[in-house]
Amino acid sequence: MLMNKEFEDYLLVRVQENDDSRTKDAMAYSLMNGGKRIRPMLLFSVLEGYGMDAHVGYPCACAIEMIHTYSLVHDDLPAMDNDDLRRGKPSCHKAYDEATAILAGDGLLTKAFEVVLDSECSAKQKVALVKALSWYAGIDGMIYGQTLDLQAENDTNPTFALLQEIDHYKTSKLLTLPLVCGCILANKFDDIDHFRKIGLVLGLEFQMQDDILDVVGSEEVVGKSLSDEDNHKVTAVSLLGLEGAKDMVKSYDETIRKSLDKVSCDVTSLTKVLDTLLKRTY
Repeated sequence: MLMNKEFEDYLLVRVQENDDSRTKDAMAYSLMNGGKRIRPMLLFSVLEGYGMDAHVGYPCACAIEMIHTYSLVHDDLPAMDNDDLRRGKPSCHKAYDEATAILAGDGLLTKAFEVVLDSECSAKQKVALVKALSWYAGIDGMIYGQTLDLQAENDTNPTFALLQEIDHYKTSKLLTLPLVCGCILANKFDDIDHFRKIGLVLGLEFQMQDDILDVVGSEEVVGKSLSDEDNHKVTAVSLLGLEGAKDMVKSYDETIRKSLDKVSCDVTSLTKVLDTLLKRTY
């Protein structure tokens, strides 16, 4: 699986190719400010499973990273989670200012749709990619999850079902997106439904791990402010307890592994990515 400096260089070129401005600088600061690049890894692993070169996925992976980064920039704003630390460095609104951070997020989101259209595929596939980016990141996807998350801060009786609904939209959607895009780029549309189900559970597992790390981790290792308790966030640990949350992570992982049997591609590379995510400490 290809995940190296070459892709990082591609990201930097794409985020710096427009006219100079303070907003562009803030966009580059946020996009290139570390990050695990989980979504590109997922996309590249699916392409590899279909026997395709990872380079085919560069524009789409870049677009997804831009959308993911925009969501983090806006999440960190005072009106949202009010976090001062992101990926071990000052959040965008702290490194620049709040107005510039808003514009930087807007810039990353809109730039993503320009970049994804540079994918080397048919017009039909490009339309499918744009539609996928719009839907999974939009008002019926990630944004809906963020809406539910904000509402839950004032919920005096949160439930595990509510938590799962939040995580389904806020986290699962953007982890499902690269899996779906991999199918589209490989022209394997019949596998999309299978990968949607895998992505849903992967997002639940991933967010539950984040909730656990918010309790057992440190800001230096995790690389962001551990602010869930201060912000009265509904989390797996607050509802299930630490050990209960760890047991759920194991259950989710077992479900994902069984679901991999249903897709038509070689899942060796994807399994390695899943192994890495399961063992992560940040």
